[in-house]
Amino acid sequence: MSNIQTVDKTYVAGTYNRFPVEIVKGSGSVVYDTDGKRYIDMGSGIGVTSFGIADPIWQKAVTDQISKVQHMSNLYYTEPCARLAEMLCTRTGMDKVFFSNSGAEANECAIKVARKYQAEHKGSDCFTIVTLNNSFHGRTLTTLAATGQAHYHELFQPLTPGFMSVDPDQVVNLPNPGQIAAIMIECIQGEGGVIPLDQNVVSQITAYAKQHDILLIVDEVQTGNGRTGKLYAYMNYNLAPDIVSTAKGLAGGLPLGATLLSERVSGTLGFGDHGSTFGGNPVSCAAALSILSRIDAPLLESVQQKGSIIKAALCQTDGVEDVSGMGLMIGIKCKKPAADVVKMAMQKGVLCLTAKDRVRLLPALNIPDDVLDEAIAILKACISA
Repeated sequence: MSNIQTVDKTYVAGTYNRFPVEIVKGSGSVVYDTDGKRYIDMGSGIGVTSFGIADPIWQKAVTDQISKVQHMSNLYYTEPCARLAEMLCTRTGMDKVFFSNSGAEANECAIKVARKYQAEHKGSDCFTIVTLNNSFHGRTLTTLAATGQAHYHELFQPLTPGFMSVDPDQVVNLPNPGQIAAIMIECIQGEGGVIPLDQNVVSQITAYAKQHDILLIVDEVQTGNGRTGKLYAYMNYNLAPDIVSTAKGLAGGLPLGATLLSERVSGTLGFGDHGSTFGGNPVSCAAALSILSRIDAPLLESVQQKGSIIKAALCQTDGVEDVSGMGLMIGIKCKKPAADVVKMAMQKGVLCLTAKDRVRLLPALNIPDDVLDEAIAILKACISA
């Protein structure tokens, strides 16, 4: 065990079951450990490093901003914050943005907006947030309550009240719709196993929400920022959400969450209703501007094409039972345990993830074709071995 691994195990809270690998450098979709071993990164920090490691355009945006001002409180204006909000609204048709530091915080803001809006429009008893079974919305007490997976709840009771999780096709059968403030969905349940929602079910949920004046929140923390071949995954479903949360790949490796508000709810939060010390940090926002400005039509088409290549290759592989997902958000159901495939792939120089019983792939959006082909070949060998 290296010294850093010993120090980590001694002083860092034991919440992560880390692999015995210390990554020390990288470029693009290739990283290296302390022994100089090369790995192809097919996880991108769980969908965070959108353009890979040490991306030069991202680096320049970050270092240029650091040389000017690294932080100001939200009592003052900074250009990167304002420009990023403008870009997000322009690209999505949303009206306002609240910036935070993470996906869980972006979801907390979405929940607060939904409850305040409905309290003002329907009354104080309209506060229930409906989410879907198998969903994942974060690890704070409130976003755990929103998460539709009971095993995450077991040791942290009591959770924040006012949440209900149901199967997707049961949303339209819920009683007391007048007490439902919002329905919160992931178009692809990432931590739940990379499971896309059915288009017909999503359409039914949308119609139900519209019929009963219920807000629609779309959690784009993992699915957003080009990951599925659209700027945001809800665009694959022709949705017009009231609130969208996003984070992970938005700033390419720096902490940043964003809650996008439609015109309908854009005036809900007033002075003092919400806040974040680091939300809208100018360095993180400068990083995000460099990422978002490059997620254009040619890149999104490339993401779709690469995803199709991965699916086609893996569907023909012995030992693969099913391949799910969209774009460069892929889940692979194998005959052997997913953890065994991930371990073998790591030994052979490919870093990937798991999601429930599936191997999960979240490579950089711009992963080179030759590097991707190399990684797929290694994965196929590991799965079929």
